[in-house]
Amino acid sequence: MSSGSIAMMIIGLAVTWGGAAVCIFNALKKRHL
Repeated sequence: MSSGSIAMMIIGLAVTWGGAAVCIFNALKKRHL
């Protein structure tokens, strides 16, 4: 694998986990309010 494809994979994982974390955080915030 080239360094470019590895970087794209890491960025893709970061975006996926970042989006999931934001969704969970917003859901918890709504539940508390």
